[in-house]
Amino acid sequence: MTRALIIVDVQNDFCEGGSLAVEGGAQIAVDISDHIDEQAAAYDYIVATQDWHIDPGSHFSEAPDFVDSWPIHCVADTRGADFHPDLDTESIDAVFRKGQFEAAYSGFEGVLAPEDEVPTGEQKLGSGAAESLEDPMTLDDWLRDHEVDEVTVVGLATDYCVRATVLDALQAGYSVSLPTGLTRGVREDRTEDVLDELQTAGAELTR
Repeated sequence: MTRALIIVDVQNDFCEGGSLAVEGGAQIAVDISDHIDEQAAAYDYIVATQDWHIDPGSHFSEAPDFVDSWPIHCVADTRGADFHPDLDTESIDAVFRKGQFEAAYSGFEGVLAPEDEVPTGEQKLGSGAAESLEDPMTLDDWLRDHEVDEVTVVGLATDYCVRATVLDALQAGYSVSLPTGLTRGVREDRTEDVLDELQTAGAELTR
């Protein structure tokens, strides 16, 4: 088995002080970093996703319903789109950006960021645009190229982008585990239902 850790959207705007903060998001950044430090040998690869909005249309709203529309967040090349400073980025092998011109929740909708913009402990990512590539590589492409067949998904938020990423990973045929202590949801009531949904769909929930 070849295993990858997928870190979903641990970005400033989704943590305390951000425009769409998840309560406990900053602590999740710390906890994921500790997990990488303690369990790095368990993973052959570590990848991360970013919301990376340029003009996502109705995904942004001045009067959001917090279901299909949201406050402005994770605008490309802004601090809000950067990884949280407490997230250990030194071990990240590739970054996938999603949502440039439409709503995108699953990391599998993301495309590979330019290689020189993969963070290596420095939080500033630069100004390139993976969406300009003629044939951008998706997360699924990259995982298959690296013969990954098992993924562990962590990050933010459980009931939205983590959920979508887990479901797409299962649909694509990967074995999926979800450490529930390394993810946090927007709504606690919805999060419990989502965890049940993901377990029923075939994800292995761990503590």
